[in-house]
Amino acid sequence: MAACIGVLSTFALGSWQLSRAAQKESLAAEMSARASEAPLGGTELLALLAPGVQASIAATHWYRQAHFRGRWLPEKTVYLDNRQMDGRQGFFVFTPFQLEGGGKPVVLVQRGWAPRNFEQRAQLPPVDTDSELVDLSGHLAGSPAQTFSLGSDQKDSGFNRIRQNLSLDAFRAETGLPLAVFTLVQQGPDSDGLSRHWAPVSTGVEKHYGYAFQWFALCALILGLYVWFQLVRPRWHA
Repeated sequence: MAACIGVLSTFALGSWQLSRAAQKESLAAEMSARASEAPLGGTELLALLAPGVQASIAATHWYRQAHFRGRWLPEKTVYLDNRQMDGRQGFFVFTPFQLEGGGKPVVLVQRGWAPRNFEQRAQLPPVDTDSELVDLSGHLAGSPAQTFSLGSDQKDSGFNRIRQNLSLDAFRAETGLPLAVFTLVQQGPDSDGLSRHWAPVSTGVEKHYGYAFQWFALCALILGLYVWFQLVRPRWHA
């Protein structure tokens, strides 16, 4: 009975991991299809920028290309620490971008990566920010990925530029800016003192195939041990 339970349980877990891998592959195909679509614009883009739009609705357009025109708000630039690019540690630089046009909504832009001075950890890397109207291209994304953080990075007073994590909702409440429910990952050649060698988005499908292999191997081991000790070995001794 124990062998039967072990075989069924490990086989079910392996099958579940395969189903998760299939879901991730479907998600990867969907992201690739979105990235190849025409840039987001017109009424679709205006709907995403409207006040009160749900984040779940915006998520259906993540990885779509988009073009914006507006001005930077450099006084609210933040630097997310412990971010890697090309195997080096540094900052992801985020600056709010106020769009041209009626209502003037604001999009938080992930502008690029900058190295950190590890000898003077409070020193910020130089980042050039144009004060005139500029055109931006990139793809839509959600809030920045969270990393492990010991406590809060926000100081008791003043605006903290170096942070571990950044939440759109919290940043909207902190700054009072009419932030959109999505961010824009800026694309294009390196500029403004920033690198933009963005790594391809990984869904982690390989991890699920690895787990599935482990569960199926354990299932085969339990079955093999049962056959050996309960069937083969007794007959061998007899």
